[in-house]
Amino acid sequence: MTENTQHDVIRRNPLLEAAQEEMRKFERRENEFRRKDREERAAELQLPLAEIKVH
Repeated sequence: MTENTQHDVIRRNPLLEAAQEEMRKFERRENEFRRKDREERAAELQLPLAEIKVH
């Protein structure tokens, strides 16, 4: 029984790592999209983003 559990963990680790990497990629794309969207909206409203601290 321990052997099967260990085998499952070994098999699951690469899948977990791949899922985590995909999540990191998604988060980077999402952050970039939000930044561009924020800049575009600021340009449309003629807001000085350089003077406003955006978190």
